[in-house]
Amino acid sequence: MNSSPPQIPVQPVPFEYELPNLAQAINAAGSVKIVALGSSTTAGEGGIVAYPYRLEAGLRDKYANHRIDVLNRGVGGEEAPKERKAHRSRRNCGETAPGNLADRHHNAVWQSKEDDPPSLDETILALRQGIRRLRDERSIDIILMDPQYVPAMLTQATQDATDRMVSAISDVSREERVNLFRRFKLMKSWHEVEKISFDRIVDPGDGTRLHDSDWATQQLSEALGNRILARVPKPAASTGGKVLVAQK
Repeated sequence: MNSSPPQIPVQPVPFEYELPNLAQAINAAGSVKIVALGSSTTAGEGGIVAYPYRLEAGLRDKYANHRIDVLNRGVGGEEAPKERKAHRSRRNCGETAPGNLADRHHNAVWQSKEDDPPSLDETILALRQGIRRLRDERSIDIILMDPQYVPAMLTQATQDATDRMVSAISDVSREERVNLFRRFKLMKSWHEVEKISFDRIVDPGDGTRLHDSDWATQQLSEALGNRILARVPKPAASTGGKVLVAQK
């Protein structure tokens, strides 16, 4: 018997902005590179295949004649928050190899840390600085990703901080004019509208009730891929994955 919940009609919020650098790379039919920045959600946790690998597989399936790589640069929880933030920002924004990030990547998906982050002000400052540093490269698009909607983020001790973080990331997205994958809202809709239980959404092996299950990770990967596909040239099913002229 299939224990999966029914197909989810809830859809993620569309991106507000184009992805011109990624679209140009796809139109050129050459190598396409996306870098995924973030914490354990990005790096992978508990034996769950992380979303960057799933996103890569999905995009490669759509564009059969392209070399599409999604490079996982997530860092788990082994470093202190402030040290990890500084290290990740320097390493992933190209400080260790000045000037070549733009040559290697066309799009960055940046997931903010969920649990035990530094102060909200520190996190948002680091986010703004990272966006501006990436923009200095002038050939990379940016997609932010807000926290997940899971029990660990919704306790009496964490709810207020979670709400403020979600709101602040939304403000950064609007003010800096970068796309935001609204993961929190999408997962909340799964739970509240589609009545999908947290037992299905959360990794059953995670006693902290923080990390996504295999099912939720796959759904999020597909949703993110579909939001990206809506802003870049479309693959034509009748031409073996070749690219159609970009559409609005």
